[in-house]
Amino acid sequence: MKKGVYGILKARFLVNEDATKNWRFILYLLLLAMLMIANTHRYEQKVFKIAELTNEVKELRSVFVDKRSELMKLKMESTVSQKMIERNIFPSSVPPKKIKVKKPKEKTFFEKIWQ
Repeated sequence: MKKGVYGILKARFLVNEDATKNWRFILYLLLLAMLMIANTHRYEQKVFKIAELTNEVKELRSVFVDKRSELMKLKMESTVSQKMIERNIFPSSVPPKKIKVKKPKEKTFFEKIWQ
């Protein structure tokens, strides 16, 4: 056992006659390790991007809520009437009347023929 551990520490398995098999396996392990590292790196980049986009969505949602509340305040009748008073436009004292437009009745195909 002492000889086996001593041989591994001296790296004799890399210079023996059948070292090509060992080198191939070592290269395979190195390529596999590099692929795993690259994959992990890309995964972490995506996680950071997702976190960044989530924060941006939260910000935009809060801006949307603020703007919607501003719009609701601007659409109120009291706000509109105040803005119009500044321009010397006053609300009417007479309520509006609804205008109904009656369409002339279209004649059917047979009525058009018998005319």
